[in-house]
Amino acid sequence: MNFQVDHFINAVVYSLLGVVTYFITFFITDKILPADLWGEIINKQNTALAILVGFMALGIGIIIAAAVH
Repeated sequence: MNFQVDHFINAVVYSLLGVVTYFITFFITDKILPADLWGEIINKQNTALAILVGFMALGIGIIIAAAVH
């Protein structure tokens, strides 16, 4: 029983660590880009940039998931 609780705690800790790392990485990327990211996507309806940001978010997520796993 205690073995399962340890696994659950590890999964929660690593999940939270992965989510925090993901948001920090996304925030840094948003600040590094020269254009106003959200203004381009929402106001100007820049679909190409939205797709690029989506794939970038997936890539960061995959890297973090692989590191945590």
